[in-house]
Amino acid sequence: MKLPGHDAIARQAGEHLVPSRVKLPRKAVERPIRQVAKRLVMALVVLVATAFVVYADRSGYRDNSDGPVDLLDAFYYATVTLSTTGYGDITPVSDGARLINILVITPLRVLFLIILVGTTLEVLTERTREEWRLNRWRSTLRDHTVVIGFGTKGRSAVQTVCATGLKKEQVVVVDPSSKAIEAATAEGYAGVTGDATRSEVLRRAEVHKARQIIIAPQRDDTAVLVALTARQLNRSAKIVAAVREEENAPLLKQSGADAVITSSGAAGRLLGLSVLSPAAGMVMEDLIQQGSGLDLVDRPVVRSEVGRSPRETEDLVVSVVRGHRVLGYDDPAVGELQLTDRLITIVRATPTEHVAPHARPLPGD
Repeated sequence: MKLPGHDAIARQAGEHLVPSRVKLPRKAVERPIRQVAKRLVMALVVLVATAFVVYADRSGYRDNSDGPVDLLDAFYYATVTLSTTGYGDITPVSDGARLINILVITPLRVLFLIILVGTTLEVLTERTREEWRLNRWRSTLRDHTVVIGFGTKGRSAVQTVCATGLKKEQVVVVDPSSKAIEAATAEGYAGVTGDATRSEVLRRAEVHKARQIIIAPQRDDTAVLVALTARQLNRSAKIVAAVREEENAPLLKQSGADAVITSSGAAGRLLGLSVLSPAAGMVMEDLIQQGSGLDLVDRPVVRSEVGRSPRETEDLVVSVVRGHRVLGYDDPAVGELQLTDRLITIVRATPTEHVAPHARPLPGD
């Protein structure tokens, strides 16, 4: 697949603009409309109950306009009484009716006001509390990880980085789908609903303060625009992007991505390796699943390892990162380890929910 020109990409992205909105993770609560509806039903029940109490004792009331009190008069009296309007055209005249007003109708009036006023206060308080949480979140968020796209690739990527120790509070997910953002917040991540190709949406995700950005949208042209916009907002963040077609990888790097993963190519290579050696395929699959079995770890060289060769370290070293070069463990250019080097090692992780490769049967066994 070849990408269209930048102008065409911008027009395509502009056709599907989605209003951006920040959503923080929270406990599951009822929707506001449902809460208000429930309060209104409760108020209606109180009103009806009051009307029937008055109607049952209608002989103790007097209507100054036409004398006797019927069912309509009872509902009218209940309405003006509970709302504290009190026109005085219908009044209790007997001792029993006045006693019922004191013991029954007055508490019902208080309950009615609590229901209506409480609903209003709750809505206002909830809105103020949410605004305070959002402002506090924005002021404290630093060096976080922004994930663009919460599909299969984005979800797997954020699970991997969290398995290495990153807190969920340090992850912000951006996706145009409100359902995807709801799924992200349900897992404990903050979410921003909107089109990530727009700088306004990325600013809501505090991209300019992020340490690393993972770009995993459904389309390669979207990934290019997101990478351009993100790099413009943040010059120092590490940007890693995923593309479907390998021919689009150079364009992503030119757009500002530090590393580009070809999803279809990587999956194809893993398939080919599994065909040639199912055991090797299982080991590779385990290596890219952080938190269980065997893990690939990037760590600095400790002082006790300075001057040694990679083979003399306690861990299984597969590569040495020196400056901007990645050298194999047996590369003659490595020589002795330096304090500024970094090591890519294979270590045994604590098993969690995944099964280590040596404990799983090979395909066909």
